Amino acid sequence: MQLAEPSTLPLILLAEDEGDDIFFMRRALKKAAVPNPIFVARDGQEAIDYLEGEGAYADRNTYPLPALLLLDLKMPRVDGFDLLAWLQSHAAFDSLPTVVLSASGLEEDVLKAKQLGADEYRVKPGVPDELAKIVYELHARWLAPSPASAVNVRSACPTRPSASAA
Repeated sequence: MQLAEPSTLPLILLAEDEGDDIFFMRRALKKAAVPNPIFVARDGQEAIDYLEGEGAYADRNTYPLPALLLLDLKMPRVDGFDLLAWLQSHAAFDSLPTVVLSASGLEEDVLKAKQLGADEYRVKPGVPDELAKIVYELHARWLAPSPASAVNVRSACPTRPSASAA
């Protein structure tokens, strides 16, 4: 998946295989007013290829290194834990903030992800407005140019009742 257009803003790499989760993440980024470009890797191996600049991802003008990795755990080919282990063995990515976004809230998954170097672990919420709040917080923490640019999450992502809310 090629980026729509070059950007001067830092890239977010999303390693996620589920189409619905990708859709909701894009929606949450928009709702949280996160302007950063996003690249979606559909499994851990594609994320590794992207990070290494392998094959189709060799052109760093088109596929720049990310400033944030959002990582699902349960993916085909190379899962999130294996990707975290790969990152640990590649010092070039020591400063890449890595946030696990998983449906699993199991303490053993959280502990294993943290032991493998995840900077944060967040459980994917079932409510789109909650995902927008998480995305906003992650942007403010890892990508915002300065603390002064961060504002109250509630004011940036107001929760509005809707008929389609479940």
